[in-house]
Amino acid sequence: MAVSRPLYERIEKQLRRRLDAAAEGDPFPSETRLAQEFDVSRMTVRAALAGLERDGLLERVPGKGTFVRRPATSRPVGTLLSFHDQALTLGRTPRSSVLEAGLRAATPEEASALGHQRVVAVRRTRFLGEEAVAIEDAAFPDSLSAVLDADIETASLHQALRQLGFEPTAGTSFLTARIAGDDAVHLGVPPETPLLVETRTIVDQHGAPLEHSTSAYVAERYNLKVDFTIVR
Repeated sequence: MAVSRPLYERIEKQLRRRLDAAAEGDPFPSETRLAQEFDVSRMTVRAALAGLERDGLLERVPGKGTFVRRPATSRPVGTLLSFHDQALTLGRTPRSSVLEAGLRAATPEEASALGHQRVVAVRRTRFLGEEAVAIEDAAFPDSLSAVLDADIETASLHQALRQLGFEPTAGTSFLTARIAGDDAVHLGVPPETPLLVETRTIVDQHGAPLEHSTSAYVAERYNLKVDFTIVR
């Protein structure tokens, strides 16, 4: 015999579906209105809302009401997953605005990581839907200039590399931070906005350097998850 789920859980499920179509900052109905809508007590509504607030989907502002919140997108640091593929996994639409694309002299850091004095450089603003999330500076060996013929606004650069016979296989990341500064205009944030910076070097299936990139994420829109063990 199937066990009926508690009423507050059924209401919570309906509210989660409603939140899927809501935007950041949208006002959310009060407990009183929801109690009237579902013909239940405010205590039942409060129990239904508790899980949504715990997950960061709702925020109560004293004297103003309850508002929809979109938790920052998160990626485990130890996962080699492209921004494009992660967006699709989350059901979001990835796209990019290209700020620079072409051959240029390598910076000292790029030359050290890739072993090339000239690189294919691609600078993009990365979006999840209409929300700007990051500024990405990616460099590839100059022998991979064919990536410039790929769709680097709506498609995956890693997929373009695979089509050229290069499989992104492993990498190393370093995490730092900075403020948006001159990149603020591309991200639609104030210049003093904190950015989480991930610098990573990726190798191909043969262990050869394939990509050196720096991605500066708007901290309140995207974060990196770190799992760790305790060393005694």
